[in-house]
Amino acid sequence: MIGIILFAAFFILLFLGLPVGFALGVSSLAGMNYADYPISVMAQRMFTAVDSFPLMAIPLFMLAGALMSHGGITKRIIDFALCFVGPIRGGLAMVVAITGIIMGGISGSGVADAAAIGAIMVPEMTGRKYERPFSGALCACCGSIGLIIPPSIAIIIYGCTANVSIGDLFMAAYAPGICIGIGFLIYCYLIARKKGYPKEEPVSRAETFRRFKEAAWALLMPLLIVFGIRGGIFTATEGGAVISVYGLVVGMFVYKEIRLKDLPVVLLEAAQSSATIGTIIATTTLFSWLLTSEQIPMKITNWMIGLTDNRFLLLLLINVLLLITGMFIDSGPAIMLLAPILCPVAASLGVSMVQFGLVMVINLTIGLLTPPVGTAMYVGSNVSGVPIPKISKALLPFIGIMLAVLMLVTYVPAFTGWAY
Repeated sequence: MIGIILFAAFFILLFLGLPVGFALGVSSLAGMNYADYPISVMAQRMFTAVDSFPLMAIPLFMLAGALMSHGGITKRIIDFALCFVGPIRGGLAMVVAITGIIMGGISGSGVADAAAIGAIMVPEMTGRKYERPFSGALCACCGSIGLIIPPSIAIIIYGCTANVSIGDLFMAAYAPGICIGIGFLIYCYLIARKKGYPKEEPVSRAETFRRFKEAAWALLMPLLIVFGIRGGIFTATEGGAVISVYGLVVGMFVYKEIRLKDLPVVLLEAAQSSATIGTIIATTTLFSWLLTSEQIPMKITNWMIGLTDNRFLLLLLINVLLLITGMFIDSGPAIMLLAPILCPVAASLGVSMVQFGLVMVINLTIGLLTPPVGTAMYVGSNVSGVPIPKISKALLPFIGIMLAVLMLVTYVPAFTGWAY
């Protein structure tokens, strides 16, 4: 009965427009009241959820992303990428895909990347006669790669929830993230040939070298994260601190686009984002604990396994469940809610927890692009000025590419298994 109360209250509050974190908290309170738990347990569980060293990586990477977005990183990466793909038909669109891959390794937030890339690239693409629905959809999708490519906030949340090595998850995430980016590049080229989108002017070697020097500090950041964490130099949390300091130094003293008076705005932006995620983590942990205490995850596991003993169909069923969930709930709370339920099912099928983490993250990344919650879709619509129905249609080919890579991750363990 408590499970019915929890989910019914949660979806009713969500439908009424209450923020996800508060909906989880209030529905948990209703469930605790029904089961006669002491109210002090609520505070204890919520505090314990956020009193975690690995989770400190989230506000640190949010700060690094805020410093980078204010520090002129995006423009320099775009200028450098144009040197290589600009002379190809549709080169400007390809730059968006390349920028999404690189920015994904800096900010860790798909929505933030979509907004940063779209604000710069949509006006440029519109001026060169690219159709606005295509431009908005491209920026939304390429920005959303930030949820997959390290240092992904969603991956950190999954690693902490499922007790899986964040370093292994980071390394394994590069293959699907880059493959999705390459798929976007190929689609951009094909659609550019079909629509007759323009080429950009070739860039001289001297100018290419100058732009490389400008972008080198930005390009170094993903390498610092990967080799630092994988090499055992620092943990993911310590890596967040290192990158935050690095971003501050580069933004203030190298690119000189962040001034001392800008810091309060940058810090407030990072604090607000971190507080939102922290609230969701605390209330989701409480919600999940209530479910576990009533043995609901075990009952769902047994029910799903009882439906069929076919491994292929069970994995397909899990993917469908995650895709539907991603349409209604953002990645953070969805992972916190479903990982305790679905990880035992995946383990019973012999699926690695690293592989399954990427299955979850890619599914929920697609959720960023689908209504009604698709935040990256709304960002793409906003920056391009295209209504949701039109941009939704333009998103379909990109979502198809992401689904193809998702199937590789789901059914080909070696696709991600090489990294751990």
